[in-house]
Amino acid sequence: MEVYADYAATTPVRPEVIDEMMNIYKQHYGNPSSIHSVGRDARKYLDQSRQKVAELLGAKRNEIIFTSGATEANNTAIKGLVYANEHIGNHIITTQIEHHSVLHVFEQLEREGYDVTYLDVDDTGQVDLDQLEESLTDDTILVSIMFVNNEVGTVQPIYEIETIVAESNALLHVDAVQAIGHLEINFHDFKIDTMSIAGHKFGGPKGVGVLLVKENTPIQFSQLGGEQEMKRRAGTENVPQIVGFTKALELANNALNENNVKLMQLKELFLVSLQERAIPFELNGSMTETTGHILNLYFPFIDVETMLTLLDLANIYVSSGSACTAGSTEPSHVLSAMYEDEERSKHSIRFSFSELTTEHEIKYIVAEIHKIYHKFKEES
Repeated sequence: MEVYADYAATTPVRPEVIDEMMNIYKQHYGNPSSIHSVGRDARKYLDQSRQKVAELLGAKRNEIIFTSGATEANNTAIKGLVYANEHIGNHIITTQIEHHSVLHVFEQLEREGYDVTYLDVDDTGQVDLDQLEESLTDDTILVSIMFVNNEVGTVQPIYEIETIVAESNALLHVDAVQAIGHLEINFHDFKIDTMSIAGHKFGGPKGVGVLLVKENTPIQFSQLGGEQEMKRRAGTENVPQIVGFTKALELANNALNENNVKLMQLKELFLVSLQERAIPFELNGSMTETTGHILNLYFPFIDVETMLTLLDLANIYVSSGSACTAGSTEPSHVLSAMYEDEERSKHSIRFSFSELTTEHEIKYIVAEIHKIYHKFKEES
C-alpha cells in the first residue's frame, strides 16, 4: 500500500474545491478589473470570496488581501510593517524556529541595519515569554511569531504573547499557516496586526494565500502596478484559485472539531503502537500544547536519510522537516533551537496527518518502522 504522511508540506486538493475552480475556469474567466459584463461577472466571484473569507476568519472584508501564498504574505507583512514604522525605531523581534519565509526576511533586514532579536524556545518549542518581555524596548517596531510550528506542531501562547506586545509600541505579525483547520481563528479576538495563511495546507490549491491586515495598521505595500486588492497588491487576481481557497477554508472550518478529535486519536495510536513494539523513540515538541496533525519523532537507532529512504521504498512518504528546505543537508534549525544535542535533528522524522489518514495507514507505518528497527538492531 501507499501512505502519504506529509500533509504539513501540502495537502491534496479536495474534490469540492476542484469543482468550484473548474466552474470559474470554464464559465467565469473574465478579468475582475474589466468594467464590461464579463469582467463584472468575475468581480462578483472575487467579492463573494473576500466576504466569505472575512466571515470565516472573523475579519472585515477590507482586511483581506489575496496573495500568491504565505511566503508572499509573510514578506509583504514583515517588510511593509518595518519600512512604514522605521521612524519610530529599528529593533525587531522574531523566534529561532520560524519558517524560512519569515527568518530569511529578518536576516535580510538585519543586513540592512535593523537590530534583530531571535527569541529562544524551550525543549517543547515554546517561546521564552520572559525573554520576549525583556527584549521589548521603545525602539521595537515589530514582533513576528508563528502560531503553530510547521516541524514539531507546537502551539505558541498567542494570547500571552499579544498581551506582552500590547504593552509596547510594537506591531504583531503571526504566521498562522499550520493553524488553519486545527485551531479556531477569529482575527478580531486577537490583538494581531497582520496574519498570513496558505490555501494548500488545508485542501486548497497551491499558489494562493491571504494576508490579513487589521484596519488602520501602518504598513507600506511594495508590489506596484495596477490598483488591485484596494491598491495594496498589484496584479490580476487569480479568481479560480481564490474561489478554491475560499471553499477549502469553509470545509476546513466546518470540520474542525471533528477532524481534531480524529487526528488526536491517530497521534495517540501511532505513539502507543510504537511503544507496544518496543521501538525506541522520543517525541520532539509538546504533548499538550500541540495540534493533532504533526508528530516529530527522534529515532536514535537510525539517521534521517536512511530512514526516509527505507520508508520511501516501503511507499511511505514523510519528511525530516520543512519541505521548503528539502534537499538541504543542514540540520533542522527548529530542533537545533529546541535541543542542545546536535545529533538529535539528524535522527528525527516528521509525520503529518489529515482527516484522510486512516488507522490502517498508521499501523502500516509503525509495522514498517518495526522492520527497519529490527534490521538495524541485528546489524549493530
